[in-house]
Amino acid sequence: MVDVTFWGVRGSTPCSCDANVRYGGNTACVTVETADHDPIILDLGTGLRFFGERWEQRSDDLLDALALVTHLHWDHVQGLPFFTPIHRIGARLRVCGRSETGTLAEAFGEFMRPPFFPVGADDLGGDIEFVDVDDVEFAWGRARVVVGDVPHGGATNGYRIDLDGVSIAYVSDHQEPADGSIAPSVLELCRDVDLLIHDAQYEPAEFAVKADWGHCTVAYAVRVAAEAGARRLALFHHDPSHGDDRVDRILRDASELAVGTCVEEVVAASEGLTMVLSPAASEAVAG
Repeated sequence: MVDVTFWGVRGSTPCSCDANVRYGGNTACVTVETADHDPIILDLGTGLRFFGERWEQRSDDLLDALALVTHLHWDHVQGLPFFTPIHRIGARLRVCGRSETGTLAEAFGEFMRPPFFPVGADDLGGDIEFVDVDDVEFAWGRARVVVGDVPHGGATNGYRIDLDGVSIAYVSDHQEPADGSIAPSVLELCRDVDLLIHDAQYEPAEFAVKADWGHCTVAYAVRVAAEAGARRLALFHHDPSHGDDRVDRILRDASELAVGTCVEEVVAASEGLTMVLSPAASEAVAG
């Protein structure tokens, strides 16, 4: 079995408040874990801090993890210095992603330094390795990782993970084009996956005035899942203005749109939610 746990599900900015208690207000961070395998982290948003706390409570083992960063907007990277396991000497974190200008290591070096932040990545106790990846496939333990281009605002990766007979696609930020087409690279990442985690930031009225902001409608997320043959869809990157009741409504709308397609289940990602996946079945467990 493979556990997919959501630690941060918001886009754009952290937004913890009373209206967001059930779905949470931290930004993008998801983990993929299974027995006898080092963890895989999807994005390093503010939700990363809570995965770090859980790791420290659960295990005395030094961290050895892979982090797959989609892009370098603040909401996807600002959790790194608050990730307590990487402060321990001997811990290791391989961070994969890409930058529009220069290398990934240079980009992190720019925004993790004074006066923007008091410490740099080199000041953390553990060993952080930055690896530039773009349109490539590689192995991490038993996992096969595929990297593909995703339309967004600047250089952005999507990821597919195949592990122990389970497939997961992660497309956190996805610009819906004016003609409604779907990039072949996105369809290939998502082809026949057990779970697609996909940008679902806007309702139609919002998209009408933010059509070039790098995101998509909920209907487009369902369409990507259906055309790719995904079994399950997790709505992700919730807009910071969407309170719990609104996300509930968006989930109902998406579930109705998925009726009659190959998509068997639609969920709205929430902090603490763990989806337990196996080649034959899956279940969602609230945290």
